[in-house]
Amino acid sequence: MPRKILIDCDPGHDDAIALLLAHGDPAIELVGVTTVVGNQTIEKVTRNALAVAAVGGITDVPFAQGCGLPLIRPIENAESIHGESGLDGPVLPEPQIELDERHAVDLIIDTVMASEPGEITLVPIGGLTNIAIAARKEPRIVDRVREVVLMGGAYHEGNWGPVSEFNIVIDPEAAHIVFTAGWDVTMVGLDVTHKALATPPVREAIRAIDSAPARFADELLDFFAATNEREQGFAAPPVHDPCAVALVADPSIFTIERRPVSIELTGTHTLGMTVTDFRAPAPADCRTFVVTGIDADRFWGRVVEALRRL
Repeated sequence: MPRKILIDCDPGHDDAIALLLAHGDPAIELVGVTTVVGNQTIEKVTRNALAVAAVGGITDVPFAQGCGLPLIRPIENAESIHGESGLDGPVLPEPQIELDERHAVDLIIDTVMASEPGEITLVPIGGLTNIAIAARKEPRIVDRVREVVLMGGAYHEGNWGPVSEFNIVIDPEAAHIVFTAGWDVTMVGLDVTHKALATPPVREAIRAIDSAPARFADELLDFFAATNEREQGFAAPPVHDPCAVALVADPSIFTIERRPVSIELTGTHTLGMTVTDFRAPAPADCRTFVVTGIDADRFWGRVVEALRRL
């Protein structure tokens, strides 16, 4: 049976590809999409999410707008990577669906509470503000969610700071809530996503599909490649967020270890660091997992096949 997931996102070029993967992969049933401030303002990322829905033909899934501010910190966006719109590069189509009237936090809660226990997997691929507030507003969802599979953090390197990753550092207090809530959390961090590179062979495989969604993805990667090379020195761009979706679809693509993870909230140089304890063995009650390896060829094969199916 397909795994039912709700994606919480801030599109974002890699978020857009993650949404297309989720809709096109037969191992996934996308049951909801919520937006959160991050790569750009909440208004921009929500507009982008609806544009991706139009491109991918995602018409039967509720989309809801969420938090426009982190819990306590000022907004910090990633315009240098994603552009002024948050999804620069392709021409964005007009939305074909209306936003759900509910706030994203309420859509998350309603979806989990209306489903059987263990049925819904939350896949946050932006900042964790919505997920944290949902867990605080309705604590019963913690026991009902199957797991949280998030793109964020790193156990070795950072991208927004020497040891901090963007999705965590923009709202570290929310990350602390999510990582300590008492549900299973799997961290798909930069250590792995920096190996999920959109290399020339990958780009050629996407172009060969020659469909509207594939052309859209290719245009996204054109812009994303240029900013990642300019800002972070990548010859081919790392495409982070689809890794979290792919892990739900096929965990065998990845190497996963049970490890304690703590969020640094006060460090002068380490704010937002996901401090991962590799001292063996992990405690028996450890509910956090980190991804330490990826079969990049199988990952991209899954993305390309999903784009072909759309």
